[in-house]
Amino acid sequence: MPTTFSLAEREREYSPSSCIGGNYQPCLQEYADRSAATPAACTVHRDLAYGEKLSERLDLFLPTSTAAASQPVALLVFIHGGYWQELSKASSLFAAAGCIEAGVAFAAIDYTLAPAAGIAEMVQECRRALRWLHGNAASFGIDGQRIVVAGSSAGAHLAAMTCLRDRDDDLPAGLPAGAVLVSGIYDLAPLIGTSIAAPLALTAATAGTVSPCRMKLDDFPPAIICWGEVETSEFKRQSRDFAALLAATDIAGLSCFEEPARNHFDVILDLSRSDTMLGAATLAMLHHTAARSSNQDLS
Repeated sequence: MPTTFSLAEREREYSPSSCIGGNYQPCLQEYADRSAATPAACTVHRDLAYGEKLSERLDLFLPTSTAAASQPVALLVFIHGGYWQELSKASSLFAAAGCIEAGVAFAAIDYTLAPAAGIAEMVQECRRALRWLHGNAASFGIDGQRIVVAGSSAGAHLAAMTCLRDRDDDLPAGLPAGAVLVSGIYDLAPLIGTSIAAPLALTAATAGTVSPCRMKLDDFPPAIICWGEVETSEFKRQSRDFAALLAATDIAGLSCFEEPARNHFDVILDLSRSDTMLGAATLAMLHHTAARSSNQDLS
C-alpha cells in the first residue's frame, strides 16, 4: 500500500461503491433476484449443517441429468462477500444455474458474521464447510478430488485462506482442487483504523494472522484471480500483488485478469456464465479438475 495514503484516502480506496456513485443496493437486489430462481434439472438440499452453530449451514445444488449422474461430478463452493459483516448464502445462489447447465454441482455457504465472530473464526468455519463437503461427497455423487472454492471480496479472502496448508486444521490433500478469487483483499493491514475494521476488532496483530499474502503459499492450488475494470486502485493492486506472490511459488494453473466494464459488485455475477471471461475460466478449471481426476484414476 502506498505510504502516502491518508486515513481518508484508505476509507475511499477500500469503499468499493465509491467507483459507482456509492449506491450498490441494485447489485445486491440482482444477487437476490437471480438467487431466487431454482435451476431446472437439479436436486436442491437446503440448510445442510456442516457445524454445530446455526450459522454453519450450506445449500447444495446437484445436476440430475443422466449424463451428469453417470459419474461423480465436480463441485463449485461459493463464499459470499460483504466485508465479513453482511450478506448470506440466500443471495449467493446466482451461479447455480450455470453450474448445473455445465453438469457441475454448486454449493453456497453461510458463516458467522462480525461482530458475532472474528475473522479467524470465520476462516475456521469455511475450512470446516469444505471438510464436511469432502467427507460427504460420495453420498451426494460428488468427486471429493474435484472441489473448487470461489469467493468474492471478503469471500475471496476467506476462499484463499481455505487453500493454505500446514495448519492445525489442515484439510485433506487436494482440497480444494482450485480457487476462484474475485476482487479480494489479501492483506488486511490497510483496513486498520478505517470504519471497516471496527466491527472486526482488527488490529495489526490480528491482521497479520489472517492475511493470506503473509502466509506460506506453497502447495496453493491452481487459482483464478480476477477483478472488475471499475474498481479502486487498491482493490486492483491487492489482486495483482497476490497473483505475483502465487506466481513466485510456481503454482500450476495461475490465471490473472481484469474483467472489462465490470465493477466490484457485478463482476461476480459472471462466475458461471460461459460467455464471460470469468465464467469461461471457472468452468474450464472445473472441467480441468475432471480431466486430472480421470488421469489419476487411470494411473
